[in-house]
Amino acid sequence: MIRLKAVIAAAHFHGLELDVRDFAADPDETSPSPATLARWLNEQGAVAKGMRIKWRYLVKMSNSPPIVLMLKDGSAAIMVNADAGHNIVWLRDPLGDEAQQPVPVDEMRLMQVWTGDILLIKRRRDQSEADAPINISWLAKMVLREKRSLRDIAIASMTLSILQIFPPLIVMQVIDRVVNNHSMATLISITAIVLVLSFYEVLLSYGRRELTLVLTTRIDTRISLHLFSRLLALPLEYFERQQAGNVIGRVMAIYKVRDFMTGRLMSTFLDLFTLVVILPFLFYLSSTMAWMTVATSGLIGLLIVVFMGPVGRQYGALIRADMQRSSVMYETVAGIRTIKTLALEPTRKQEWDVRTADVIRAKLAVGRMSNWPSTLSMPLEMFINRGIILVGAYLVLTGASSVGAGALVAFMMLGGRVASPLTNLARLLDDLNEVTASLGEAASVLNQPTETKALTTGMRPRIKGALSFIDVNFSYPGSTTKALNDVSFEVPAGTMLGLVGRSGSGKSTITRLLQGVSRSYTGYLKLDGVDLREINLTHLRRSFGVVLQDNFLFRGTIRDNITAGRPGLTIDDVVRAARLAGAEEFIERMPAGYETFIEEGSTNISGGQRQRLAIARAVISDPKLMILDEATSALDPESEALVNANLERIGKGRTMVIVSHRLSSLVNCDQILVMEQGKVADIGPHEVLLERCAIYRTLWMQQNRHTESRKNADADRNDAAPLIAEGD
Repeated sequence: MIRLKAVIAAAHFHGLELDVRDFAADPDETSPSPATLARWLNEQGAVAKGMRIKWRYLVKMSNSPPIVLMLKDGSAAIMVNADAGHNIVWLRDPLGDEAQQPVPVDEMRLMQVWTGDILLIKRRRDQSEADAPINISWLAKMVLREKRSLRDIAIASMTLSILQIFPPLIVMQVIDRVVNNHSMATLISITAIVLVLSFYEVLLSYGRRELTLVLTTRIDTRISLHLFSRLLALPLEYFERQQAGNVIGRVMAIYKVRDFMTGRLMSTFLDLFTLVVILPFLFYLSSTMAWMTVATSGLIGLLIVVFMGPVGRQYGALIRADMQRSSVMYETVAGIRTIKTLALEPTRKQEWDVRTADVIRAKLAVGRMSNWPSTLSMPLEMFINRGIILVGAYLVLTGASSVGAGALVAFMMLGGRVASPLTNLARLLDDLNEVTASLGEAASVLNQPTETKALTTGMRPRIKGALSFIDVNFSYPGSTTKALNDVSFEVPAGTMLGLVGRSGSGKSTITRLLQGVSRSYTGYLKLDGVDLREINLTHLRRSFGVVLQDNFLFRGTIRDNITAGRPGLTIDDVVRAARLAGAEEFIERMPAGYETFIEEGSTNISGGQRQRLAIARAVISDPKLMILDEATSALDPESEALVNANLERIGKGRTMVIVSHRLSSLVNCDQILVMEQGKVADIGPHEVLLERCAIYRTLWMQQNRHTESRKNADADRNDAAPLIAEGD
């Protein structure tokens, strides 16, 4: 916790206002690592780097901003200055007041408590890697960040390329000197050289493979982490407009690009080192045959370039067909309960068959189109591997070349190694079709505008719960009508506000704006006098408790689900929240209690139990503003009565915004806002609205006509009783 506070204090120096509650790990963890803290800071809009440094370098950092020093007891200190002349640094306690004077510390005292690790923090000024558009340039920068590994791989590849020259040279010597002169001593010497060179080649090959494996693993990890973060940063509105299966299919296409960059692209560029080293040697042996090798490889490349466009178009169609098939698979698995209930298996199977047929047709078209350049280039490859040596032999026999028999064999051995990188480089262009199409599909999702800026910047005021809508207008994308039309109302903190109205009147839209789901409204929406768009989005959402009509529970224990957003809370906090939500009684009846495992889809608990767990999850952080959007509409009467009975207790000391079609559940609200076609029809307590608001009165009578009829019948019977007595 001290390390976290030290990081927040250092970030404050750069104008970054961070919140402990935004820390993804356990906030009660005493000593998060520098890497964990740096990753969190980078997600929050800073640039942070953890590193290990020696005293002699630390003491020279006199002009640096505050630096976080990691201490051995799991805490941290903030270094605010240094003096290399006097060999001291000035430290400040992160838990103390900023006005507190820093303490000078020398090397001997600091080394007793300091781990040697520091955390450097600065504010991000330019477009970061997290916000940069996903394209080839972005991926190239991702790879080039591993400069050290790339340098080591380049050195190993260059050395291996040089070593690969020696076997053909040795063969040339064996043919020209050993065999022709019958020299056993020369053969023994050459054998010893071959053994030594082979040993080093095996060793270097192993080292290069290990370095390449580490490099590709690091790139794969960085891409995976970034993609998931970018996906989470997309606004809810985007996911609501897209098929989930389509989104997943497009995002997963980036891994084809990853495989290309860490597979074919990497191996081809490594082979190019062989080309750089060996090609000059081929020209030394025979410039005529060397030019023939290069020209033939160039023709292969030209063929592939010509077919790039047609193959690329066919491959784009294949990717689209494959994504549509994946979307059917995802939709089937997600809706399997409905499919089984309505016996829709034949219909879904027919849809799958159609999509599969589209994929097969597209795959066949791609294969046939790709087969042409492969077939046309095959004679050229055969000429490189077999024909050039025959041409070389002809030149030797006719006296047009002075190349000896040994040199001819050496050229044949090296020629294949030169031709392979050249042909692979040409085929690399062919792979670009697949990579470009895959990258375009992934970018269509990942390059959507994100909430990153809103999630990492903005004010973090203390939330009390006073709401104010002033001439708020809002339209959904693509809609010609306003969902909210000049909505204006105001409620003080601690108010229980009910929202009622016919379907499509704008009730849920108001709650969406409050949660920051949509920020493209006009007018002013203020929370405690602060415009909602000025508030940090993460801080805003963490300050709210939201319960929807259909709440999602994660696969895990009941305790894990209740503490989903607050992993550091104790079992006492969980029990208190469950009691407040009316969930304690059914949890304690379960065999494992709070450790009961909830299956995927919450199939082992009832709808009412799931709803009460969602309420417990919302109240555990003690939010000052709670939103219940049709939270009881799907409950049975008993569960609904239980939740409604707890609403007053839950709402004590906090603002409650309750959306419900059942007006009986809103009778005890302090204020009830009546919406009609996106406008405010009226606002007031239940009794007042019954008298003056025709819309509210109509809705009330529609829902309570049986009760009213019974009351009228009872009144008629009471009035008729004296008349019956007189008749007797």
